[in-house]
Amino acid sequence: MQVEFSKLAQGIKTETAFDVLAIAKQLKAAGKRVIELEIGDSPFPTTRAAAAAGIAAIEADHCHYGPSTGLPEFRQAAADYVQGQYSVPATADCVVAGPGAKNFETLFCEAFVNPGDGVLVFSPYFPTYVPNIDRRGGQITFSSLRQDRSFRPNLDDVEKFLQEDPQPKAIFLNSPHNPTGGIATHDDLKDLASLIRGRNIAVFCDEPYDQMVWTGQHHSLLAEEGMMDQCVAAYTFSKSFSMSGWRLGFTVSSPAIAQLIAKLTNTALSCVPPFVQMAGIAALENDLPERDKNMATFRQKVEYLSSQLDALPGINCLTPGGSFYVFPDVSAICHRFNITSHGLAMYLLQAADDEFGVACLGGECFGEAGGGFLRFSCAEPDEKLQEALDFLPQAFERQDRIDAFLAAHSQYQLQTPYQV
Repeated sequence: MQVEFSKLAQGIKTETAFDVLAIAKQLKAAGKRVIELEIGDSPFPTTRAAAAAGIAAIEADHCHYGPSTGLPEFRQAAADYVQGQYSVPATADCVVAGPGAKNFETLFCEAFVNPGDGVLVFSPYFPTYVPNIDRRGGQITFSSLRQDRSFRPNLDDVEKFLQEDPQPKAIFLNSPHNPTGGIATHDDLKDLASLIRGRNIAVFCDEPYDQMVWTGQHHSLLAEEGMMDQCVAAYTFSKSFSMSGWRLGFTVSSPAIAQLIAKLTNTALSCVPPFVQMAGIAALENDLPERDKNMATFRQKVEYLSSQLDALPGINCLTPGGSFYVFPDVSAICHRFNITSHGLAMYLLQAADDEFGVACLGGECFGEAGGGFLRFSCAEPDEKLQEALDFLPQAFERQDRIDAFLAAHSQYQLQTPYQV
């Protein structure tokens, strides 16, 4: 007899990028040529000092248990980083190591959210926010990010949430934003801090793209007065230092919150491998020039891809303020063919051509507010980005193929026009 799964497990949703990645890999294994713009991974090798330090640490047998908070020297290096880069008043006691940044979504919710508590999420949103909030029984209120506001957070919605939710408790803030590339400005953050300061409201500040800011510079809510006591900020080495497979990140908050996060870390995963943290220390202390060079390359890719997409018929694309994603409005094309934006993405991958495909994501993979958009990652060589750009207008003219794809995949029929 199969034991019945929990209601949570039965309804859990995963990060769609990995589902599309699996399809793309299957097609490539079968001989199809695919340009992969679906996954948010760095195309660069791990930065040099980090890789060398990690190898040396393994050879020196730093492969055993460590403190659940993280190695003292790693915590100090991380504190020095956020203090020097963003004027965050952090000490080593404010830092906890983790396996990337995603784990801290879970721990934040465990630390602050009780069943029935209200949680504000800006939408489109990173797909794992919702299941992590659901695990704690939080009640989600969505605030739509709009292209005509450069996808900046709407603080009127924050104020409304604080006034009208019966149990407002938490806010998820992601800047630079995945998938839109929107940036919360310094003024946005100061105004948000003013709205929540001294209230029983916790903020999860998701900042994995902190070094990918193309308009202005990155600011952290933690730098605002009093916010260390109300915020948990998450950083990762995956993007800036090309260390996604190492699974290394850290969180910054007040010493009291950090101590609690460390206890929760202890119960969930014991510790982050010491050799991985030693690689991270080397990255922070020695690899900033290499990081900056890679970030400049990303910026060129983002600016080129967004400008070229905007020039295509039926597409309206902003140049993102940050991140390495481009988020064009394709609603006109969707309406023309009566296809959802994710259906359009799957058509480009699976059916637009027998021998060639482009893997990207439909905006609704990131919540209802993303409908009518596509998300493209820029993590491919320039020549592949150009191949994808050359292919798109051809694919959009093949109505017979789109019609056949929709006939075989009725779930992608557009039921209601997008309001973009």
